[in-house]
Amino acid sequence: MAGSFAASAFFPGPGASPAASAKTSKNMAGELPDNLSVRGIVAKPGAPSGKMQVKAQAQALPKVNGTKLNHKNASADTEEAIPYSAPKTFYNQLPDWSMLLAAVTTIFLAAEKQWTLLDWKPKKPDMLVDTFGFGRIIQDGLVFRQNFLIRSYEIGADRTASIETLMNHLQETALNHVKTAGLLGDGFGATPEMSKRNLIWVVSKIQLLVEQYPSWGDMVQVDTWVAAAGKNGMRRDWHVRDYNSGRTILRATSVWVMMNKNTRRLSKMPDEVRAEIGPYFNGRSAITGEQSEKLAKPGSTVDGDAAKQFIRKGLTPRWGDLDVNQHVNNVKYIGWILESAPISILEKHELASMTLDYRKECGRDSVLQSLTTVAGECVDGHPDSTIQCDHLLQLESGADIVKAHTEWRPKRAHGGEGNMGFFPAESA
Repeated sequence: MAGSFAASAFFPGPGASPAASAKTSKNMAGELPDNLSVRGIVAKPGAPSGKMQVKAQAQALPKVNGTKLNHKNASADTEEAIPYSAPKTFYNQLPDWSMLLAAVTTIFLAAEKQWTLLDWKPKKPDMLVDTFGFGRIIQDGLVFRQNFLIRSYEIGADRTASIETLMNHLQETALNHVKTAGLLGDGFGATPEMSKRNLIWVVSKIQLLVEQYPSWGDMVQVDTWVAAAGKNGMRRDWHVRDYNSGRTILRATSVWVMMNKNTRRLSKMPDEVRAEIGPYFNGRSAITGEQSEKLAKPGSTVDGDAAKQFIRKGLTPRWGDLDVNQHVNNVKYIGWILESAPISILEKHELASMTLDYRKECGRDSVLQSLTTVAGECVDGHPDSTIQCDHLLQLESGADIVKAHTEWRPKRAHGGEGNMGFFPAESA
């Protein structure tokens, strides 16, 4: 306590005068006046309760440019009653928070009003559903679903999406399925255990049935799932529907096997890989056995009298035709197969079904030729009339790359702006 008084004597607080310091020192000697408060403020005797006056002590006159300034009515013995003001502290110097809050609120309300006037909501919010996403896993983790919007550069002269566009959607959902399931290694759809063993997936067979073709602006919904195919293969199926109506667009099934990335030879499926993908196997099939029986086997021959053969030579892969496994992407083969199809078929008919049997991979230095054998004539206006074609894609040296069989039907009328109509949704 004595130390505190001593400190206050040598270091007076803000606003304390030398006289007040002197009085404090005197009081420390034992003469403590009754009218001295804890702040060193002199209470004037006889003053009403709650009203206080401060005795102004004489101080040295300040100098400005070396000249002393005289204060009017200033005297060492004169007492002036001045109102009390609290000393300046950190809290007293803070801004008025109520004014700041009011300003922020005003700005926020003005911005909200402008945002509402913009009317940014899309006219068809359902068209934006999962358009740019990676899809999602449904049905207890056994099916992967993703939506695609048909864009203007994905349609052909007949205003509908090309078969290559639909096949690219199938491939995209297959890869996103593996990625979403957390099984994507460093290969093109390879699992982590496959990557450890330098194994990659290669397609052995693809079969598809096309019921209709979407147009520009249509949204398609693709479901895909996997199942076992023998001891060393995996089957992957797809079911493509119109997003708005639920009507089936395409059904497809495929068989995949493993190949060693370094030796380029087929390999058995390791038990570790089977343990990775086994929990995702789904026994359902997109194409039934009855539908499969309607299709001729790949590479089958037709009657020699009615058959007409067409050939296109000098087909070479471009750099953009290769995938990350350094061979030609399987979708590219479809375009090459159709290169040798007669233009009259492409103009008046649309592809109804296709079976592809992959025999050998193709590299960037390969030179290929495409052969198409046509059987049957399509009668205009007859809904049941079809054309069947057998296709062979091979190296010019003679090795077979892909054998295929296609069926064609007369083209149907399509609207110019998409919207395939509204039909009751089919069950999955």
